Amino acid sequence: MTIQTIKTTPYGDQKPGTSGLRKRVTVYSQPNYVENYIQAIFDSLEGFEGQTLVIGGDGRFYNDVAIQKAIRIAAANGFGKVLVGQGGILSTPAASHVIRHYKAFGGLVLSASHNPGGPEGDFGIKYNIGNGGPAPEKNTDAVFERTKVIDSYKTVDAADIDLGAIGMQTVGDMVVEVIDPVTDYAALMQTLFDFDAIKALFAGGFSMTFDAMSAVTGPYAHAILEGILGAPKGTVKNGEPSPTFNDGHPDPNLVYCKDMYELLMTEAGPDFGAASDGDGDRNLIIGKGRFVTPSDSLALLAANAHLAPGYKKGIAGIARSMPTSAAADRVAEKLGIEMHETPTGWKFFGNLLDAGRVTICGEESAGTGSDHVREKDGLWAVLLWLNILAVRKQSVDQIVREHWATYGRNYYTRHDYEEVDAAIAGKLVEDLRAQLPALPGQNFGEDLQVAYADDFTYHDPVDGSTSAKQGIRIGFTDGSRIVLRLSGTGTVGATLRLYLERYEAAGGSHDLETQSALQPLIELADQLAGIKQRTGRTEPSVIT
Repeated sequence: MTIQTIKTTPYGDQKPGTSGLRKRVTVYSQPNYVENYIQAIFDSLEGFEGQTLVIGGDGRFYNDVAIQKAIRIAAANGFGKVLVGQGGILSTPAASHVIRHYKAFGGLVLSASHNPGGPEGDFGIKYNIGNGGPAPEKNTDAVFERTKVIDSYKTVDAADIDLGAIGMQTVGDMVVEVIDPVTDYAALMQTLFDFDAIKALFAGGFSMTFDAMSAVTGPYAHAILEGILGAPKGTVKNGEPSPTFNDGHPDPNLVYCKDMYELLMTEAGPDFGAASDGDGDRNLIIGKGRFVTPSDSLALLAANAHLAPGYKKGIAGIARSMPTSAAADRVAEKLGIEMHETPTGWKFFGNLLDAGRVTICGEESAGTGSDHVREKDGLWAVLLWLNILAVRKQSVDQIVREHWATYGRNYYTRHDYEEVDAAIAGKLVEDLRAQLPALPGQNFGEDLQVAYADDFTYHDPVDGSTSAKQGIRIGFTDGSRIVLRLSGTGTVGATLRLYLERYEAAGGSHDLETQSALQPLIELADQLAGIKQRTGRTEPSVIT
């Protein structure tokens, strides 16, 4: 094998965000852009010679090109084997499982998650470490530093491998094994859930619709829901992965799944609706007449997890991202288990999961998962919901209402302002941060007294690391909160996220319209931050 060393020059914009490096396809298509970033990842690692690397993605545009480049670079850098999903396909949670199951050194996940795809869309590369989870900040910081000075990358002169042919091939001295992307993941799900009970649920006439959004979970949902579990053919919609997501937006929220939502709000709709995103790590849950917010879904799954065989002994603890509502905190308190609040980004859950401190984790951005992998897992959440429905023999609405009657309700919403001028967004956050010391003790209106105001800093209880400036929190004495942060998942400008939360205790009024219930907080947030005036936006891009 002849290793080629290709001269290159650095790009100045290769700083990974919370989920790897996400850019437009047009950016990734620049000469050596992919090569620079992957080589920088490998240059920041040690001890991988002869080891196994997992590579897969969500099938979006440019995936196939980038995978072939990654394979050649891996061969030149000394990896002994690459496991790659057939057709380049591996959902993000499946990739995590494959890394763990085959004890791989790590993996490259090629995805921009819920972002749009296509020639003018987004692309991304994320490195996952040997536990199957996203690389922690110390790794991504090292990669970024390397990208600033990289002057060459290694590759081999070899033909593309046939990604469609399951089995062994070689690139230079390295073995490439193309694997079925679904088999290992489906086997794992059968160890966690009561598939016989779910089969009986479908056999008894339970109706469901699952929107794969022309993204990666299509093959998984067809195989598991319609295949193993016996849901009627046609249960899975948009089940064929498309490089452009069939010109749609693969984000499972009420904007892009509006038709499903409207169907579930009618008597003619099915009993249950669900969706997953571009790379399969997010989920949307809707029952007949009841949308379940991601924050509530986390709390409900944690409270009912013991009904599934894989969690029958109970859960060790719960972790949630800081912007996620405190609904799960009340479950943890009642169960007498640990509760952890972390920054946004699944990588922050990894240490807690590895240490056995928590079992179930979640983020308000439609991501939930457990210790079965080290990523959030959309289809896992759907299957756990199905297991709960099969055992409790109640509707989603009944289960949600009983939960609120026990724990109270956290009215909660997120307002996204997308593609805001980065300088304006940055100054807005900076100015609000400067107000924080003076806010505690202040009263706004009749019943909003500020209890605390800070820029969230996380102290990892496992490794002692600290992550500062993770989002502005303004908390009130009645349990309400305003949270403001800049998201790291966009590719153009800045995405400003505003989170608003109000707690209504058990026995209180749980049937208010969410935005109306939160209107005083919405108005106060704009008063404090000046979002509308400074961004020129009269309303958010997306409300969830």
